[in-house]
Amino acid sequence: MLVPLMNLRLQYAAIRDEVREAMDEVLDAQRLVGGPRVDAFEAAVAELTGVPHALSCASGSDGVLLMLWALGIGPGDEVICPTFTFFATCEAVSRLGATPVFADLEDDTFNVDPGHVESLITPRTRGIVAVHLFGQLARMEALLAVGDRHGIPVVEDAAQALGTRRDGRAAGAWGRAGSFSFFPTKNLGAYGDGGMVVSSDDALAERVGLLRQHGIAPRKYFHRLVGANSRLDHLQAAVLGVKLRHLPAWNAARARNAGTYARLFEEAGLLDHVRLPAVAPGNEHTYHQYVVRVRDRDALQAHLTRAGIGCEVYYPLPCHLQECYADLPQREGSCPRAEAACREVLALPVFPELTVPEQEEVVGAIAAFYPDGRSS
Repeated sequence: MLVPLMNLRLQYAAIRDEVREAMDEVLDAQRLVGGPRVDAFEAAVAELTGVPHALSCASGSDGVLLMLWALGIGPGDEVICPTFTFFATCEAVSRLGATPVFADLEDDTFNVDPGHVESLITPRTRGIVAVHLFGQLARMEALLAVGDRHGIPVVEDAAQALGTRRDGRAAGAWGRAGSFSFFPTKNLGAYGDGGMVVSSDDALAERVGLLRQHGIAPRKYFHRLVGANSRLDHLQAAVLGVKLRHLPAWNAARARNAGTYARLFEEAGLLDHVRLPAVAPGNEHTYHQYVVRVRDRDALQAHLTRAGIGCEVYYPLPCHLQECYADLPQREGSCPRAEAACREVLALPVFPELTVPEQEEVVGAIAAFYPDGRSS
């Protein structure tokens, strides 16, 4: 049985009629940039996250950039961010001319370690970026306390965490602002790129709104700021508005699949070989990725690939060891927990339409790789 890492065709087949109706409405009207579907989607995300401002943009990467840009981050500044994350987080810092400073992870959740963040603060630190990795929130109360002690704003890269909560409070609603990604493989994915910035800070939200559209104010062809062109188009907003109605059920299915994996791995006697994802107290996990830690990771990945099992390494190299940052002072050994994770992590299929027989196939293939584990 072939088991893909992700199967977007199944998702589309289930909602095809709804999506096509929404897309046809946009195409018939030929209102392609801006429009009521964009406005409605922004309002729905604001309601979901419990914040007053939701401003769509062209991508999740742009969302991180816009948050930091709106805070005035620039040359000479330092911004602390996790080293174990997708590169867009630190890339946004560098694009603004600032310097990323990389913090290590907490072993249980893969999220950034607030204690290490605080140890990295210098007089040049102007921001902290928390990343809610793989679908569960970082310890935001601890990170906000660090920021408060030092007068440093905290923002959230919540690209993988729409609909995720900690102690009942949504991702994106904790820091000065939060950014979401609607890349097609996200829990809520567009049929192309898309992003969103949310904030409870009126002034920050106004500035993001200006920056995402050439700094235009008070009317077209009058520019208060030098900004950028970063808009969510009407067609993508129509798709996302339809899909948002299904997000709670899809996230619940991912959590259910995670529970099935926990049972299957235990029954197969693999818990000495496969370290399952942990959920921190107070967190809801929406499992954008189901990431395990294993020994002999590269050999296991090759074995699963030969067996037709989709799997992926998120992430094989921490940001502080990327070639483009060779001129920065942090070297191998500066974030040892992240460096170890990069040698051990492996993402397994967890998409909502995944079946129990498919999960049994995944676990059975892993059991076959570890001869001292027992088959289920």
